[in-house]
Amino acid sequence: MADHVHVYLPQARSNPRPDRPRPIQEWQPQQLGVHPAIHGTNPPDDDHEFVLPSYLERDHDQQLRARLRNAASDKQAVFVLVRGSSCVGKSRTAFEAVRACLPDWQLVFPKNAKGLLNLLNAAALAPRTVLWLNEAQNHLDGPDGEEAAAALHSRMEEPGPLVILGTLWPEYHRDLTATPQPGQHTRGAHPSAHALLDQAVLVDVPPNFTTKVLGTPSVKSDPSLAAAVATSSGGRITQTLAAGPQLVDHYEIPTDPHGPYGRAVITAAMDARRLGHTSPLPAALLEAVAPCYLTDESRATAPDTWFADALAYARQNVRGVAAALEPVANPDGMGALPGVYRLSDYLDHHARITRRYTFPPESFWTAARDHAATTADLMALADAAGLRQRDRISALLYRRAADAGNARALTKLAQMREGAGDFEEAKGLYRRAADAGNTQTLAQMREGAGDFEEAKGLYRRAADAGNTGALTELAELRERVRNIAEADRLYRRAADAGNTQTLTELAVMHERAGDIAEAERLYLQAADAGDTTALTTLAHIREDAGDFEEAERLFWRAADAGDTRALTELAELREQAGDIEGAKGLYRRAADAGNTQALTELAQIREGFGEVEEAEWLYRLTIDAGDTRALMLLARLRRRAGDVEEAQRLYRRAIDAGDTRALPVLAQMREQAGDVEEAQRLYRRAIDAGNTTTALAALAQIREENGDLEGAERILLQAADSGNITALTELAGLRERAGDREEAERLAWQAADSGDTRALPALARMRERAGDIEEAQRLYRLAADAGNTRAMAELAVICVVRGDFEGAERLGRRAADAGDTQALTASAIMCERLGDIEGAERLHRQGVEIGNAWYSDLAVREIRRLRERAGDTEGAERIRRFGLEADGSPAQPW
Repeated sequence: MADHVHVYLPQARSNPRPDRPRPIQEWQPQQLGVHPAIHGTNPPDDDHEFVLPSYLERDHDQQLRARLRNAASDKQAVFVLVRGSSCVGKSRTAFEAVRACLPDWQLVFPKNAKGLLNLLNAAALAPRTVLWLNEAQNHLDGPDGEEAAAALHSRMEEPGPLVILGTLWPEYHRDLTATPQPGQHTRGAHPSAHALLDQAVLVDVPPNFTTKVLGTPSVKSDPSLAAAVATSSGGRITQTLAAGPQLVDHYEIPTDPHGPYGRAVITAAMDARRLGHTSPLPAALLEAVAPCYLTDESRATAPDTWFADALAYARQNVRGVAAALEPVANPDGMGALPGVYRLSDYLDHHARITRRYTFPPESFWTAARDHAATTADLMALADAAGLRQRDRISALLYRRAADAGNARALTKLAQMREGAGDFEEAKGLYRRAADAGNTQTLAQMREGAGDFEEAKGLYRRAADAGNTGALTELAELRERVRNIAEADRLYRRAADAGNTQTLTELAVMHERAGDIAEAERLYLQAADAGDTTALTTLAHIREDAGDFEEAERLFWRAADAGDTRALTELAELREQAGDIEGAKGLYRRAADAGNTQALTELAQIREGFGEVEEAEWLYRLTIDAGDTRALMLLARLRRRAGDVEEAQRLYRRAIDAGDTRALPVLAQMREQAGDVEEAQRLYRRAIDAGNTTTALAALAQIREENGDLEGAERILLQAADSGNITALTELAGLRERAGDREEAERLAWQAADSGDTRALPALARMRERAGDIEEAQRLYRLAADAGNTRAMAELAVICVVRGDFEGAERLGRRAADAGDTQALTASAIMCERLGDIEGAERLHRQGVEIGNAWYSDLAVREIRRLRERAGDTEGAERIRRFGLEADGSPAQPW
């Protein structure tokens, strides 16, 4: 990195010490990321003693342990992800589970994505090993994260038993699995991590403990647990155990003379970390940023030692457990890295909530530009500013990263200048990015913008530099403008350079152009290079030409190469030739090869064409091969054919195989047959299996539609009596529809008292419709306090109507923090309707600060519209072209 960008991390050794598996019993909890706990009421014998309190099992422990026990005998790799917010006990949960369920296994813990890649490349993950990914974002995010995720996904396809056990915050899980919305920037997308995490079994760790668990005798006998219970609210004892609340208190209420300076340094660390600075935080950065969080008086009276005193305050251990700023261990030896610090996890989590709507002042960004640890940190901070519509500030950081040689920074700057209307500078920046090696990406962007001449030139530059992918892109570009001869030449050039995949693309082009003979020759050449899909494509061409013998030969060649779908194609050919027995034999081979999905799809196609007999045979073949998912499809087919008895038998088989979707369907069939008792039993089983809403709604709706309100009520009451609290809310809705508002409210109250969080908003809406706004507001507030985001949105609108804009803003933020951004938008719209344009803009600005690309774009468009409505067309245009200043006002031209 360039001299003016400060790098504080040591260079990685060329041969770092590899992570090696060792027996689980040899691992200590602190080595695996388990936090130490408070000492409790007894004074510690040793200040550095690692305190591990007695473990209190909860419901999620049984879920996790059952999954690990099953994995021990599984022949495949299993990925289990323990998810929860900071300091809820994720690592301890996982640690206790592997010790209890897999005591004789090996465990290996790579510390980052690079270590994970080294481990996978060395093929060191033997069967009966636990791959420990504590804080899995460290392995799946960052420069090496995508490569590590893809490699681990591939390892999951190899034989087991193998357990991949990770922990992750919900925020990181949401970021790593987010899918960009149409038209949204793909910046920050993680496709490989997304695909890997989709394979994970999620075990969520709640933030609190129930009263029953906290009443166990071990709590009173363990000093740490006893102290945590005595000083915690809402059963949130793990946070207290790790001294989270004390850390927050230490930060928010500084007590000694150096406290205000320490608070400023901690705030600097919080904002840098939450906005993307993932490397250890340089002291120079903290010293440069801290003054912007101090008052004029504090700055004027600061002693010469203010920063040293501030660091001492920030590094002070709270309750002997954790400090706001912690040292960073030297990865290559003993001791801590000099001049860098790490923010406490709990304060990081706290900042992401409490400072989410705060955009740091201008001086923060100037200091970040000058003192960020790496170009990756600069880029992340620039991205964060851009997501919040601070284009000028974003460009400031991109320019510093570009000066350090970052090609993506140049590309981003070029896009921004183009958006601001400065096409000349944009063109120069695009060319600089191309010179820095980002040629193909730039060519794709220019092609997407319709600048085909510029794209063509850039593709040629990339191709001349040996980029065969650029040759293919250029060939496709020439093909789209019907220059087939030039496209052919470019495709062949890419193939000659080793990109054999282009042979198939060249063959497709010739096939589209009607040159079947050349297409067939190229498909064969691609097949000889190992592309089995070329074989099946060529087989289809020969089949369409009537050369069934050659088509069959090619399908056989594809099948012999491992393409099991070719077996089903062969079976269809034999069937068309009248060889029914031969076809059936091939279908059986496809099933034996495990290609039951293809057989199921084929069966559905046959069923769609009315070939019921053939579809049924294929469904049964799939079922006999062990794929019980086809039972539901076959049952539906027999039901449509009028064979109710066989359909019911198949639904029962599906239920026995664990497919609970069949329960409400079979219940409905038994009800139609007049067997009400059996129908009710099946509906209850569906409810017990977790299919509550569907089963209750289906049963109640049938009764209500048939005019049997008494029967509908009876079933819902039976469900309620069996302990199903959602049934009471359904019953309340039924009584309200019947006009019995008093009874509806009574039932809704009963449901709310039983713990159904849907009941309070339903009750509030009843009171609102009855004109009792005060009571509706009270009920919405109760629901909001229970975490219901829809209730927060409803209450925010009521606050706006009543002129309580601060209350509306507070509720909108709460809902957004819980993942529902509509509350802010709804409140802003209501402000606008009431004529408070300034209040509406303020609420939309809150939406900008969330940092969600789609919502931020929406909010800034609304701000521009409000400015135009107020007559400030100049301000609206400045926002469109240049974004916002740090304080949220329209940015000056830059």
